Amino acid sequence: MKGFLVDTNVALAGALGPEGLSPQIRAALVSGPNWLSVICYWEVIIKCGKGRLPIANPHQWWANALAHLGGRTLAVQEKHIAAVYDLPRLHHDPFDRALVAQAIVEDLTLVTMDRTLVRYASERCRVLY
Repeated sequence: MKGFLVDTNVALAGALGPEGLSPQIRAALVSGPNWLSVICYWEVIIKCGKGRLPIANPHQWWANALAHLGGRTLAVQEKHIAAVYDLPRLHHDPFDRALVAQAIVEDLTLVTMDRTLVRYASERCRVLY
């Protein structure tokens, strides 16, 4: 599988409009194909439930994010979870680590606005920041 795996922060910014994204990220998302992981949806639901993310309707947000980013849904699979175990401990956020693992397993470029995730960039993991 080739294409781009969209990090939650890019999905949040991109759902509001392309103005909040860098020119490099906008170009990547236009070229696609783009994938949005169920992990992003899970993260948004949890943060909204804790009151840490001001989204009125997180269910509608997910549908809008998919529509605005031209994304396809990437489900979580056993092989993704297994790959988390092999990652170096460069980042402590379990959602971000799971997205990195998915990008590696599915041969996708992770598109992020999180500078810490750039540390995972390698032959096995492409990261666009």
